[in-house]
Amino acid sequence: MHGQQRVGIIGGMSWESTALYYREINQQVGKALGNLHSADVVIHSLDFNLVSELQHQHNWEALAELLIISAQALERAGATAIAIATNTMHKLASQVQQAISVPLLNIIDATAQACIQQKLTKVALLGTRFTMQESFYREGLALHQLEVLVPEIDAQDDIHSIIYQQLCKGVIRDSSRQQFLAIMRDLDGHGAQGFVLGCTEISLLISPQFTRHQLLDTTVIHTRQIVQHLLGCQK
Repeated sequence: MHGQQRVGIIGGMSWESTALYYREINQQVGKALGNLHSADVVIHSLDFNLVSELQHQHNWEALAELLIISAQALERAGATAIAIATNTMHKLASQVQQAISVPLLNIIDATAQACIQQKLTKVALLGTRFTMQESFYREGLALHQLEVLVPEIDAQDDIHSIIYQQLCKGVIRDSSRQQFLAIMRDLDGHGAQGFVLGCTEISLLISPQFTRHQLLDTTVIHTRQIVQHLLGCQK
């Protein structure tokens, strides 16, 4: 019998991407362990309507409280590590980590390591307006000597709207994909070696099937980090 570490996942932001997390994690565990093995995870799914309202009100204090309550509940449920299944809310990662006694599996650190492994030094960051405009994500990558590009402001607004008005609702439009690809071509022209899909919903729209660009899918990257902990490969 293979014992697993238990990971607590704060999800629901949106549930579309949390569903991807759950599938990815279980597929990876099944592949690693074989037979009928699945992942030992506990998921607390938040109401994304409330989260989105607080985000757009810039009420990060209330959001931090939500995440901390969730993380502490997951720790009490036996989780030996916590994962926040969204990029944007990693703005509050340090506050969550300070409030728990188990590791927080940080999506930004994992993404930086993936960039380094692929020998990338200059990447473009795509995500919500919060992720692209605020410094927490860019600074997190810069700590690993990565140069980070972001789209022009108008393009950021387009990406943000597509994420919240379409992808978070499971709406996939080819016209929106073409908008993304046009933005990516522009960033490619400015020297981007790879593209950090810094919102866990973007992979619903953009994948290697649609572009030759080097993609860093943060959902896949983060779930690999989670599975490493589950299987005892990461303490």
